Amino acid sequence: MLKKMKRVPALLLLFAVLLITRCGSNTGAEEPKKVAVIISTLNNPWFVVLAESAAEKARALGYEAKIFDSQNNTALEADHFENALASGYDAILFNPTDADGSVSNVLKAKAADVPVFCMDREVNSTEAATSQILSDSYSGCVAMGKYFVKEMNKKGKYVEILGLVGDNNTWARSKGFHSVVDNYPDLKMVAQQSADFDRNKAMEVLESVLQAHPDIDAVFCGNDAMAMGAYQALVAAGTEDRVKVFGFDGADDVVKSISNGKIAATGMQFPVVMAQTAASYADEYFKGKRDFPQKMPVAVELVKQENVEDYLAGK
Repeated sequence: MLKKMKRVPALLLLFAVLLITRCGSNTGAEEPKKVAVIISTLNNPWFVVLAESAAEKARALGYEAKIFDSQNNTALEADHFENALASGYDAILFNPTDADGSVSNVLKAKAADVPVFCMDREVNSTEAATSQILSDSYSGCVAMGKYFVKEMNKKGKYVEILGLVGDNNTWARSKGFHSVVDNYPDLKMVAQQSADFDRNKAMEVLESVLQAHPDIDAVFCGNDAMAMGAYQALVAAGTEDRVKVFGFDGADDVVKSISNGKIAATGMQFPVVMAQTAASYADEYFKGKRDFPQKMPVAVELVKQENVEDYLAGK
């Protein structure tokens, strides 16, 4: 009996220590929510800006953020989603690799109550992403088409280099461009090929096309990385002074090339605006908001020789 009584104070002391420890852990600051930034590729400076701007904005709002590179691979993108969901990320800022192929990944996140905010590229579903913040590529390329017609004096042979065939931006840009240019029968497209938005692939594509069509007058590219690749191919062929190159994105190197007379024009997108909007939407979601626009368009501006100084000054 005496031994049992001696053990009571010791048990009480142990209980008190455990209680204090548990209470102490509850009084600490709550761990910040985590935001995953899943990007189609970081092998393009434009997407690096998109990724870093999204992560920086999320951190500025008080959240942890990590960037995942899908390398334009839908299988790797799926792995990133699984890892993000398994690791307890609370929101995903997403730049899809494929408008159709990426839908299932977004739906997995939705099923786990993790909001997904698409940036620049969309998925072909109105029931998957919480919101999609997108450049108005179609309207931007309508403006590009009008400028193209003017610069070409309504006649000549040209090549179109497309981006990823599974990306809606590829076709929005192409359709916007052709909605204007196809009205001029003396403007003839002699080749249309995909280079996956990749600089080196665009160079290879145009080098091949030039073998069959050395007398082209212009190249319209679905993004600026491909425009720079096309320009490299023209330099190798010695025709860079005669053939006009048109891009789309507003990348720094292309804006400078417009200033130097190497590239004719580009469509200026605003990746920082799209990225910061996506991060801000995630912040609002965490704070209880649920009513977001399914698609939020961001205007595109035409950059050409006449106004390029305005865009250089803002770099």
